[in-house]
Amino acid sequence: MKPLRIALTKGRLEKDTVGLFELMGKDCEALHNKGRRLILPVGDGSVEAVLCKAADVITYVEHGVCDLGVVGRDTILEYSGSFYEVMDLGFGRCRFALAGPKDKDFYSGYREKTIATKYPNVARAFFESKAMDVNVIKIEGSVELAPLLGLSDAIVDIVETGSTLKENGLRVIEEITPISARLIVNTASMKLRKEEIEALLSQMEAALSEKGR
Repeated sequence: MKPLRIALTKGRLEKDTVGLFELMGKDCEALHNKGRRLILPVGDGSVEAVLCKAADVITYVEHGVCDLGVVGRDTILEYSGSFYEVMDLGFGRCRFALAGPKDKDFYSGYREKTIATKYPNVARAFFESKAMDVNVIKIEGSVELAPLLGLSDAIVDIVETGSTLKENGLRVIEEITPISARLIVNTASMKLRKEEIEALLSQMEAALSEKGR
């Protein structure tokens, strides 16, 4: 039988997931010594890890070339998609926040505000929930620059410690939603490989429970 394929977000979430695999008793030598390989065996080979960018995790799972994926809730909220979100893995914790210059009251005045962000869909949804019309500008790099250069009134971004905001004269105006790593499953895989997937989920839950003690 072919291995269960799990797409992992490269970087921090990849490392945290490898740590979880090891708590589950799986041999992760291939993941520690991956070189330039992007598809690697986990444990006895019944699971195969695919290393990719966050948005691609959703694409690969949605289209069924991977059965499962580990991705941040930030990516899920921004890109959405057709899959099952089955578990909060508890690592990669941070939050979406609205932030702006310390010396300005963002909500004062009646003119349309401009928001800079890497997550335009998240930003629009947040302001729609407040019945506010805003102009959203997508930024690919350091979004903190936008209000400093006068391009935007505020930003919507991921905040962990808040130190980058503070160093650039910005502050959190309002927290939007907490974020953490989530396990997602392809809808067809959940039906066709239900027993295998449920067994893996049980192992993950047991390892996370042990880790939390």
